[in-house]
Amino acid sequence: MQTATDPDRIEVISQQQHIDISQPPLSHSFNSLAITNKGLQVPHQVRSSSNSSGYQTAPQGGYFRSRRVKKGEVERPWLNETDPRARWVTAFPIIGFLFGLGIAGILIWDGVRTVAVHKYCEVLNENFTSWNTNIWTKEVEVGGYGNGQFDRTTDTDENVFIQNGRLIIKPTVEDQSYIDQNYTLDLRDHGCTSSSWTGCVTTTNTTNGTIINPVKSGRIHTKRGASIKYGRIEVVAKLPAGDWLWPAIWMLPVKSTYGNWSASGEIDIMESRGNNASYAQGGNNIASSTLHFGPDTLNDGWWLNNVKRKALHSTYAADYNTFGVEWSENYIFTYINTRLLQVMFTHFDQPFWDYGRFPLSDTNGTRLVNPWLATGSNASPFDQDFYLVLNVAVGGTNGWFKDGKAGKPWIDASPRAKRDFWEARGAWWPSWEKRGWMEVKSVRMWQQSGYNGCEA
Repeated sequence: MQTATDPDRIEVISQQQHIDISQPPLSHSFNSLAITNKGLQVPHQVRSSSNSSGYQTAPQGGYFRSRRVKKGEVERPWLNETDPRARWVTAFPIIGFLFGLGIAGILIWDGVRTVAVHKYCEVLNENFTSWNTNIWTKEVEVGGYGNGQFDRTTDTDENVFIQNGRLIIKPTVEDQSYIDQNYTLDLRDHGCTSSSWTGCVTTTNTTNGTIINPVKSGRIHTKRGASIKYGRIEVVAKLPAGDWLWPAIWMLPVKSTYGNWSASGEIDIMESRGNNASYAQGGNNIASSTLHFGPDTLNDGWWLNNVKRKALHSTYAADYNTFGVEWSENYIFTYINTRLLQVMFTHFDQPFWDYGRFPLSDTNGTRLVNPWLATGSNASPFDQDFYLVLNVAVGGTNGWFKDGKAGKPWIDASPRAKRDFWEARGAWWPSWEKRGWMEVKSVRMWQQSGYNGCEA
């Protein structure tokens, strides 16, 4: 229950009650407040009561004056400006903007105009619904392919096979019994595709510590079924994830027109490493491209155009990517997913002998000879037919995996390199189990018009 002095008491005035605000009641006192604002005077009365919380009355006797600007009263002196120089203040930025647009348009037009547009004939469109022996050849070799690779390549379905419309190239470990005891693996009568004895025969010698290749893998090519002289190739593939794996998509000449490697050239569309992204040299988040060319094996100009491309917030083992090459009489470039995302670009604007800056002689003092001099072509040795190679190598002693990096378990120069790698299998083999293979979804090859009978 509230009392008269309760501060929370609210005095209610009935809507029917008449209140004369022109004459204040005698029982109340008033304070008058005059608010003056540049000619506006509004009396404001405040009613107070000793037994109520009080209320305010409506303003009386005031008036409202509009501050709205009347038509015709706003001054616009700029309309009366007659100095022509003032108009240029506005004109100059507009003219500059239009001039810039014109220059940009000319540059874009010139860029588009100079882009080479070639016509092509399709040579290969492979979706791997089945194994086509007319196109693909499985290589069988134990020699390491000049890189000291630890894998031997086989023609079995264990390492190269088709599954659910995908080509799979999968490395597997060798039978341990061939490594723990003296053993000779001779493939000369078992489909060896190498022309050398060392490419077909290998041994395990428990005395000196040498072993046969500790890993089996796959390497296939189109030499017999599809090749091009200038054109385009696109391979849609998902790269492997696993320590010391070395996937590659590349090209070799059908004929060694200018001599043995690297005089006749090599085109590396894509090379990578299966190690994870933390690997110091770059793992499966890095893909690289290069050209190999030179008068001999020891003088190779690959370092002049070896370029790497990093995957954006991902790896090349996480999903499929398109690895491509475009090659003409005047240039060659590789790309990933789109021709706009180029990796390596080399313009044939000078002979490769000059481009390579080779020494006058080799380490023995023998004078080096330009193997491409007679052609008179800046494109040599890349002016002949090349075929496609797909493979997943393992390890190697050529420096692709540098000594001392990320716990590398072997030394390139050691005669025990393969055995040291094998003995560390407890560390690298588990990393292959989930994604230790390359998957290829499709391969497409086009011949540029004007060569090899293509008239598109």
